[in-house]
Formats: sequence, C-alpha cells, structure tokens
Amino acid sequence: QVQLIESGGGLVEPGGSLTLSCVASGIIFEDYTMGWYRQAPGNQREWVAVISSLGTVNYADSAKNRFTISRDNAENSVTLRMNSLKPEDTAVYYCHASAVYTSDRYWGQGTQVTVSS
Repeated sequence: QVQLIESGGGLVEPGGSLTLSCVASGIIFEDYTMGWYRQAPGNQREWVAVISSLGTVNYADSAKNRFTISRDNAENSVTLRMNSLKPEDTAVYYCHASAVYTSDRYWGQGTQVTVSS
C-alpha cells in the first residue's frame, strides 16, 4: 500500500517560514519524481515545485526565490522549505509522487498552510 504522509503545515504570519515534509512508503522512492502542489479554496490545484529522482528541481513562478524543494532518498522523504510567506500562499499543500518508468501517480492527503496576521 502506497502512502504519502505530509506534515509541517500550520498558521504563520506574513513574512514567516514553514517547512513541509512528506514521507513515502510502499514505493521505490528513487524511481519517483516528487512534487508539491497546492489548492486554495475555490481554485484549481496548482503545481508548486518538483524534484527529479536525480535531484533536478523546478519551481512555479510563484515559488521561485522563496521556496526550496529537497529530497532524501535514504529517508524516502521530500521537503518544501517556504520562506517569505504571503497570504496568497494559503492553501492545502499536497505531496505528489510520479513514477519515472511507469504511469503510476500518487497523492498525499494534504496539509493546511495558512498565512495570516
């Protein structure tokens, strides 16, 4: 059974920082591209950042220069460090796993991030 378990969400003031973590089980972690998506109320789910199995990273424009994605293949984990948070970053953040060699895709249950004073 595949599981992606996110943690680290919460309430933070504008300009603050949060670190989200996602631990995967039931997959060969090194064979997956890992990513973070988010969905704000009334909006579609949008891509935030992705990291390949080899560590190549890519960011949505909204995340560039503020967010950092990283992975630890030994721990089956992917992390999203978010700095200079803005109210518009408020959303449920989802961990996503995309297999490199097959069409398998998996989602975590999501973790709420609220940026408010």
